[in-house]
Amino acid sequence: MAAPAVNVMLAVHEKKTTAVELYRPLRQYIATNFSEREAQMAEDDLDSVRQMRSDVEKPTNPSPESRRDLLLSYYRAIALMEPRFPISSDRSHVNSLTFTWYDAFKPSKKASLQSIHLEKSAILFNIGAAYSQIALSADRTSPAGLKQACNGFQSAAGAFSMLREAVAPKLAALGGATIDLSVECAGMLERLMLAQAQECFFEKVIADAKPHGICSKVARQVGLFYEEAYATLNAAPLNQHFDRTWISHIQLKAAQFYAEACYRCSLELHGKEEIAEEIARLKIGINALTDAKKSVKGIAAPLLDAVSRLEGHMNQNLERAIKENDRVYLMRVPPASSLISLPAASLVKPVPMTEVLDASKERLFSNLVPDNSTKSLSRYTEIVDDIIRTQAEKLQQGSEITRVKLKELDLPDSILALDGSFSLPMDLKEDVEAVQISGGPAGLEAELQQLTDLRRVNQELLVQTEELLQKEANEDTQFRTQFGTKWTRPQSSTLTKNLLDRLNRFAANLKQAAESDARIERSIRDHSTFMSILDRRPIESALPNLARPIMSLDNNEDAIVGALKQSLRQLENLGAQRAGLEDMLKEMKRKDDILPKLLATSGSHEDLFKKEIAKYDSIREEIAQNIEAQEQLLLQIQAQNEEFAAIFNLEDYKVARDKCYKQIAAAIAKYREIKDNINEGMKFYVTLQDAINNVKQQCSDYVMTRNIQCREMLEDVQRQMAGLNFASGQSNLPRSTSHPSSDPQPAPRPSFTPPFFHWPGEHPRPGFSQPYTNYSPQQQPPPSPYQAPGQYQQYTNQPPSHDYSQPAYPGWRGPYYNTHMQQPAAGHPPPSPYNVPPQNYPQGGYYRPQ
Repeated sequence: MAAPAVNVMLAVHEKKTTAVELYRPLRQYIATNFSEREAQMAEDDLDSVRQMRSDVEKPTNPSPESRRDLLLSYYRAIALMEPRFPISSDRSHVNSLTFTWYDAFKPSKKASLQSIHLEKSAILFNIGAAYSQIALSADRTSPAGLKQACNGFQSAAGAFSMLREAVAPKLAALGGATIDLSVECAGMLERLMLAQAQECFFEKVIADAKPHGICSKVARQVGLFYEEAYATLNAAPLNQHFDRTWISHIQLKAAQFYAEACYRCSLELHGKEEIAEEIARLKIGINALTDAKKSVKGIAAPLLDAVSRLEGHMNQNLERAIKENDRVYLMRVPPASSLISLPAASLVKPVPMTEVLDASKERLFSNLVPDNSTKSLSRYTEIVDDIIRTQAEKLQQGSEITRVKLKELDLPDSILALDGSFSLPMDLKEDVEAVQISGGPAGLEAELQQLTDLRRVNQELLVQTEELLQKEANEDTQFRTQFGTKWTRPQSSTLTKNLLDRLNRFAANLKQAAESDARIERSIRDHSTFMSILDRRPIESALPNLARPIMSLDNNEDAIVGALKQSLRQLENLGAQRAGLEDMLKEMKRKDDILPKLLATSGSHEDLFKKEIAKYDSIREEIAQNIEAQEQLLLQIQAQNEEFAAIFNLEDYKVARDKCYKQIAAAIAKYREIKDNINEGMKFYVTLQDAINNVKQQCSDYVMTRNIQCREMLEDVQRQMAGLNFASGQSNLPRSTSHPSSDPQPAPRPSFTPPFFHWPGEHPRPGFSQPYTNYSPQQQPPPSPYQAPGQYQQYTNQPPSHDYSQPAYPGWRGPYYNTHMQQPAAGHPPPSPYNVPPQNYPQGGYYRPQ
């Protein structure tokens, strides 16, 4: 059994460069195109870039891993510089920078360009070279070293693949680059690195003693990778560029692993006793090695030894197989052209360098944001917003379709009614709960009693007020009868006419209010049974039940109900999934910040946009699947519901349920009407009570003032009766005349300090101490001290300055009061506070005819 060759592989040397001063040109560009302040802020970053470039120029013989890390860091720095610092011969660009790099395979050739693309391509080439050196330095005799080598070659292939696909084409468009940075050379190096990575796998399967068939497939793929690299080397522009030893090495490697595949296949065929094909495969492999050895030159001795050992094993097996066939099997050996190609199994691929070289997380030059990056970000945001909006609308439409369809099918209400857990529609349930919280129909009697109590209080106040005026009038009449013409003050009836009229109107209003209260009481009594449904707790107990059929032919009701419930649960799960997808969309949008990636990307951003937007593809697919699943499920639910409705006589139940809904709604409306009438009645009585109290206070003030005047006039009358004995005269006076008011006089309110009335042009009298002046009807009467100005003037025959009447009962359609409000005369003071304007009454439906 042939052993695999060890350490017979190739590594790529790095490209060399010349020194370049980056700091000054880049700082000058920042100061010119951004600001001096921005340039100062970027100085540390410029120092970092300058130091990295210096380390790239003069390697201090570090380990391959350290060299790789330096090159990766500098490449990310270049990626951040590219969109911020346009480097070219243009005057508006950084035009004082020229990068020079030598060819890695022909150091005598170099390229010098004013372009960041040359720098970027050369560094990416060197990254691939560093990975190849790491792989080659690994000890492949150990499993860990073999794994390290395999990973290193795959990473090198990833670097050269990125150079071939993304970077080299831009450099080729400029022209003047060396051949080692061409698309063809990058492709050849990618195939070479993959071949050596696959070769590591071959060494592993051999060491693990895997079956010959597997070893053959792995070996064949190694040969294919080498054949692809050899084909590229033999074509322009590489056929005259590489040293002959490279070409010979790759050519012989291709032949070696083709022969290895044939050898491993022959071992498998021998085990199956397929001697004829075994002989054919061995001959093909041996011929391939013989032809390759004739044309190759300068091959490393370890590789030649490995090929010779393989060739010797194959010749031995061929001789043995021919003898066995001649003596035992006697099978005809098929020609090579009749055999199928050997199968291959690729176990390696280029490691993507996108994440390794992603500069979006680097902080270099983060304060410098070019205008084109801002515009690109805005455009990308619009694209994402459109995606989010479109998908969100689909989700919302799906939920709305479900809601409408379930309402049309009366689901899940009919299922809940069957289980006894049905509830009223939310708006109707809220209305019932509001009625029950406010006391319900059972609480109307107590509120009606409150209305009656308020009416009684108003009536008592009215009686008390009338008694005050009546008592004063009786005393005035008694003194007028006793003293005759000497009792000259105005009669009470002339002063209290307006107050008495107002009190009469209050009495009439109270009478009508009592009639309205009686109508409310009758309405409660007449509709108590009708409204009693609102007192049911829970209200659902008043609803009809959906009963199971009395007779059933196949007893499949439970199966039908169970299937419908299961479908509804699935529909609910789809709805919950839509809610989760909507939240996921919002979260993805919140985290979607590509500005760092835009700043790390040069040229057109379309490829970046496509890549970033692709992350929304999975959730869009989930949304489409959800909507489609819902459509199918709704069709299934509709069919199941039709079967359910037919068995459970659902139409009759719906009629009875809707009738109950209407009864509850009508009871709520009647309850609210009565409740509103009671509330308006209470407001009315409270307002009327305030008005009566104000008039009562006016009457009390009037009576107090008349009592004061009475005492003063008694003194005047006694002085006029000089011929009479004062003592006897006083003794002849009735007890009530000596004290016009036997009741203790209340102290006047502090606010009642009216100035004395006086006629225009005269000085007001200082008090009531002066005797009254006799006057004839022809002359103007002098001011009377009984007329308390301001406070008391309203009780004369002059038009009242205030209107103490009440407005009509606001809720009653029709005159709750028969009299209209008296409008104050022009020039009179505004209405008093207790004269409540009509707009203060709530306009409602209180006291409507029941």
